[in-house]
Amino acid sequence: LNTMVSETLRLSPRLTRSLSGVIYHKTKGNPLFVSQLMLSLSKEGLLRPSLSRRRWEWDKEKIQSQKLPDDVAMFITESIQALSDDVKSAICVLSCFGASAEFTVIKTLEGALNKNLVDNLDVAVREGLLDKADDKYRFSHDRIQEAAYNMMEILDRCHLHFFYGMTLAPPADADTDDSLLLIAANQLNLAGPEAVQDKSQNAVVANLNLRAGKKAMEMSDFVAAYFYFDNGISFLRKKHWEEHYALSLELFDLAAKCAHTNGDTLSLQLLYEQVLTYGRTLKTSSTSCISPRAHWPFHRGCQNQLQLKRDLIFCRSWGLNCEVMNQVWRLVYKRRNPFFRATLIMIS
Repeated sequence: LNTMVSETLRLSPRLTRSLSGVIYHKTKGNPLFVSQLMLSLSKEGLLRPSLSRRRWEWDKEKIQSQKLPDDVAMFITESIQALSDDVKSAICVLSCFGASAEFTVIKTLEGALNKNLVDNLDVAVREGLLDKADDKYRFSHDRIQEAAYNMMEILDRCHLHFFYGMTLAPPADADTDDSLLLIAANQLNLAGPEAVQDKSQNAVVANLNLRAGKKAMEMSDFVAAYFYFDNGISFLRKKHWEEHYALSLELFDLAAKCAHTNGDTLSLQLLYEQVLTYGRTLKTSSTSCISPRAHWPFHRGCQNQLQLKRDLIFCRSWGLNCEVMNQVWRLVYKRRNPFFRATLIMIS
């Protein structure tokens, strides 16, 4: 800690040892707490440059008598609260996007909110709360982001996430690299279906998640893709199969493919049953849910002879007698049940 303090003040460790002892006593050596405390001491004039001595000087007794919160998060919150309302508001906006946000996102929100976010975030950069590099604003520490985010009420955060997502959705259509698309979808998913106020927005958000999921699939990130498809399904209203059949079918179909790739057999079973139940034609149900790669019926497990027979007839009727049937052969011989073997031979 003394080395950190001496390098910061550009003094020899011998001269800063007394100050380091006081700082360690108050911060227990937490690096984030140390840096924030030194900034606070500088603002209050307890740690100041001396022109006559050409070095930093401090008032050890006053620093020792200063009362500080025991918790780092509380100290950071009080540091943020000491800023102007406009700067606090800008930091809270940034905290909704996690550890960092691109400059283009901030500029887009600036117009929608009618606030000067950039200038206020620059103030936070000078205060040491944020860093600005590579066209991004980034929190200096994740505890600062947490403190700013927790300053807002839970309900307010929900509505803000939804507003930011809907604000970024139109520009996402013109974004060539789809970065805004994923950011908008993430904001809407953080808000959740409860934040929707207009019924027409449900289909819009579901479709946005569909596009985001497809983008994730293109990048071979099937876990993220399933996350987007699953969230898209959660935004659909009760009668979505009647009102938005094509959208519903595609969301369920692609979610099932991702669940299969991820080895999530439980989700696969639930999605498979939904499409079989609400698919308008048998052909739609089979082509959407069952393919030689997926062999869905057998992920469900053949719980009895009748179930096996029904699944075999279904597969055979659509010409799925290659890999699927091979899977059944392995299943049947593994169980060593004569009735199962006889059923398979009969169907084949």
